[in-house]
Amino acid sequence: MAQVKDFSVEEKLISLIKVQKIESKLDELKILKGELPMEVADLEDEIQGYHSRLTRIEEEINGIKEFIEQRKNAIKDAEALIKKYEKQSSNVKNNREFEAINKEIEMQELEIKLAQKHIKDATEELAVKVKNHEEVKKSISNKESILSAKKTELEKIIASTEKEEKQFSKLAEKARGEVEPRLLNSYDKIRKSYRNGLAVVPVQRDACGGCFNAIPPQKQSEIRQHKKIMICENCGRILVDEELYAAVELN
Repeated sequence: MAQVKDFSVEEKLISLIKVQKIESKLDELKILKGELPMEVADLEDEIQGYHSRLTRIEEEINGIKEFIEQRKNAIKDAEALIKKYEKQSSNVKNNREFEAINKEIEMQELEIKLAQKHIKDATEELAVKVKNHEEVKKSISNKESILSAKKTELEKIIASTEKEEKQFSKLAEKARGEVEPRLLNSYDKIRKSYRNGLAVVPVQRDACGGCFNAIPPQKQSEIRQHKKIMICENCGRILVDEELYAAVELN
């Protein structure tokens, strides 16, 4: 049965420091991109939203135009009926027929007036929708211009850091494989707790390199002995002595 190598505390600390240093380099490369990836994604979502809005307005415009056309046809039908009734009025035989025809003419005249009012209201609404349509198109154009500039800027940064990022990503994968899973899990939990991603920090000027809380001399002595994993009582980060931290190289 193959024997599993039992790493010393110092070896464990060295492997952790290496992972921290490599991942801190990757963090630095991400910082170069800043908020650009998020800004690009937000702009793309915003533009998509504008396009959906534009489609809705276009559908509304088409609906109003169709309604206006229907009202115009209704006016033509009413006018045709009026002509028909006027022609019939010359052949009426009594007052009752004459009044009935006049009522029909009046009804058609009211239909025309109502249709004309609907056309007027719809035309005013159409003008508002057309104006909104132009404003949304203008907004899309402005946002696309900003997006293009942001994408160009981001692409330049990615191009300049891509090689380094790939290199450090490979190193990080290799280095993480050299840390025992339980310890790596603890490291990841601590790292996620802080925005700067520092889980392993050196003691500098008698203080924790993460939260700058003072470290007692006795604890500093224990840290330098590399006999056990030491944690900062204030922030929970893994503490190492400055000399060991500086000695670990990225390779």
